Amino acid sequence: GWLFWRAMASGRRSGDRKRQVILLILCVCVCQSGAETLRYSVPEEMERDSFVANIAKDLGVPLSQLAARKARVVSEGNEQLFRLNQNTGVLTAKESLDREEICPQSDTCTLVFKIFFENPLQLIRGEVEVRDVNDNSPVFPEKEMVLEILETASPGSRFPLESAQDKDVGINGLQNYSLAPNPHFSLAIGTAKDGVKYLELVLQRQLDREEQGELNLLLTATDGGSPPRSGTAQVRIVVLDANDNIPVFERETYEVRLAENSPLEQLVVRVTAADPDEGSNGKVRYAFTQTSERSRQLFQLNPATGEIRVAGKLDFEEAKSHKMVVKATDGGGLSAHCKVQVEVLDVNDNAPEIALTSLSASIPEDAPPRTVVALFSVRDRDSGDNGRTECSIDGDLPFSLTPTFDNYYELRTNAALDRERTAEYNITITATDWGRKRLSSQESIFVQISDVNDNPPEFTQEIYTMSVTENNSPMLRIGSLKATDADAGINARVNYALMRQEGKEQPEVSVNAENGDVYILRPLDYEKVRSFEVTVRAADGGSPPLSAQAVLHIVVRDENDNAPVLLHPAPESSAAGELVPRWAPSGYLVAKVVAVDADAGQNAWLSYELAKATEPGLFRVGLHSGEVRTARAVTERDAARQRLIVLVRDRGQPSRSATATLAVALVDGFSEAYLRVREEAPAAEPDGPLTLYLIASLVCVSALFLATAVAAAVVKVRRARRSETETLPTFPTTATESSAGSLPRSYVYDVCFAAGTVNSEFRFLRPLFPCFPAGLPPGPGEQRSSVCS
Repeated sequence: GWLFWRAMASGRRSGDRKRQVILLILCVCVCQSGAETLRYSVPEEMERDSFVANIAKDLGVPLSQLAARKARVVSEGNEQLFRLNQNTGVLTAKESLDREEICPQSDTCTLVFKIFFENPLQLIRGEVEVRDVNDNSPVFPEKEMVLEILETASPGSRFPLESAQDKDVGINGLQNYSLAPNPHFSLAIGTAKDGVKYLELVLQRQLDREEQGELNLLLTATDGGSPPRSGTAQVRIVVLDANDNIPVFERETYEVRLAENSPLEQLVVRVTAADPDEGSNGKVRYAFTQTSERSRQLFQLNPATGEIRVAGKLDFEEAKSHKMVVKATDGGGLSAHCKVQVEVLDVNDNAPEIALTSLSASIPEDAPPRTVVALFSVRDRDSGDNGRTECSIDGDLPFSLTPTFDNYYELRTNAALDRERTAEYNITITATDWGRKRLSSQESIFVQISDVNDNPPEFTQEIYTMSVTENNSPMLRIGSLKATDADAGINARVNYALMRQEGKEQPEVSVNAENGDVYILRPLDYEKVRSFEVTVRAADGGSPPLSAQAVLHIVVRDENDNAPVLLHPAPESSAAGELVPRWAPSGYLVAKVVAVDADAGQNAWLSYELAKATEPGLFRVGLHSGEVRTARAVTERDAARQRLIVLVRDRGQPSRSATATLAVALVDGFSEAYLRVREEAPAAEPDGPLTLYLIASLVCVSALFLATAVAAAVVKVRRARRSETETLPTFPTTATESSAGSLPRSYVYDVCFAAGTVNSEFRFLRPLFPCFPAGLPPGPGEQRSSVCS
């Protein structure tokens, strides 16, 4: 014990777990090989929970170690007779011990037990001798024994008597017999070769039937206990007339070998005694005498034929032999005796018994090979090869059996375990003996594999794409992420979180940590953000946790929340003025309405229609181009001033719209227009207004020329900058990149006025200014007199 604890302390100081295990195994082997058997002796009939021994004191083990090492007592066989108190170290008897019941066929009664320590593993053998107590009195098989004796019997004749039986042994067993004083008989006590005492009545004086036909004698059997116990039987002597021949057996001793579990009524032996007398004096009858009650139960004697047959179940494990005495009595009362000895042969009728001593109900999946899972013992009550056993495991399992000592086996792992592949094992252990007809028994051991966090979460997709319509409500749920973990318990509990990147704004999305639901935190604007991506991390609850990542792609769907915006004519102008000559044919281009929509898709598809006109039949508007043209040739009857209202509508649901107002003047020439204006103006001096108009016209032409030159210079500078930076001009806040104007790129219109004339005309010229993308207005500081796309 000192060596064992010294080795354990050394293992703990070094901290080397492997070295500690090796020292533990060596110490167990040394302790087992050198330890002596604990031997104790207790009297029978002790009260329940009576003191047997102080195991902790005898082993020199501190009381604290008994509980720490899970010490317990294991008795051989199925019945546990002793109990070990881990707090006091005292071994007590669980029940009252009756030696005659425990060991009915043995003079000595020794009970074997083992003290088992689990941590570390240690077995110590112990024996408890149950001492006999004089608690049984001698008992005769019959209270009255009848002997028929011929009156011619000569003095010195001997007559066998039934022996008394005492269940006690040793000094407490049967020791002596005594016969009440009488003038005719004395008592002779003899000892057979097997040590059994037998009784005989010895005739001391000739009997005379006429004088006394019957005698009654008192026979007393006494044991050696203190105080002694005794039993009595009445011996009745019946005096008969002369019968000068007694039965004679063929053999003095009959020896028979009989297999256990022999069938009932099987013939064991036939004893025969001959008597040469005639009549009833020569007729012999057989009966058991000086035979134990158990033998009388197992064997049946035919009184007429002397046949002995099996009457009960013979069990080699209970008794290996049986001894019986057969008395043959003739009709005249003369008798003789013979002995019958039956040797019971062992038959393989007991299957091995598996007793589980220790079991680890759960082991981790990362347990190293050769990890001990269970400890059990195998016992077979048969003898020879019938009691020799071997063990095996059914199926192809990652476990193996290792024999240790004293018919004990260890169940160990022999390969790496994986809970995700197999979470539990139902191990069937088969124990088989070596008999000719092999018997086996099985024991099932259920082993649970506990989880280790060795699997990271796995997303069902690498990229999740979800969509949301702009102007959504706050905390709107748009979908869910899903990650699974092959582990179990807390190791499989997945939590979700967004991966935040330094230097970037906090995303507009949130992920529920428990179930992976995705929420949009605030309303989104398609015109500002059309899509964005975030990285989601899924981590399990292990220690340390394992994690995986997935990309969440959010697509913002457009909503028709922007009305068309007019670029031409400008919304701030009261009305755009356009001049149309009186000779304009049908299809003459009057003007072009240009509008954009910041939405996308059909929400930005624009259509144009003439909502109101002074002359409804004179003008028409292109449905998709926005071009205002004459629907017929202009006539003299048409009013000189025409007012048109053009409705621009998108295709959203519901649709949004805007209106543009155009003022159109029908003129023959500038002189006519001028005269018309003059006629409408208030009266003045004849030359005064004309001079004023001429001066104003000159100033306008000069300003127009100067503006054209400045605009050309600005355009060249902007082109140079655009080529360097490759950037596009920005839209107004109401227009987006996806919005497109309706003016085709095929041609550009310009209005030019000839100096010195009052006539106007439309001409197709090369563009004076750069063409911008469809629907884009000129940049700050830029001027143009035409609209291009």
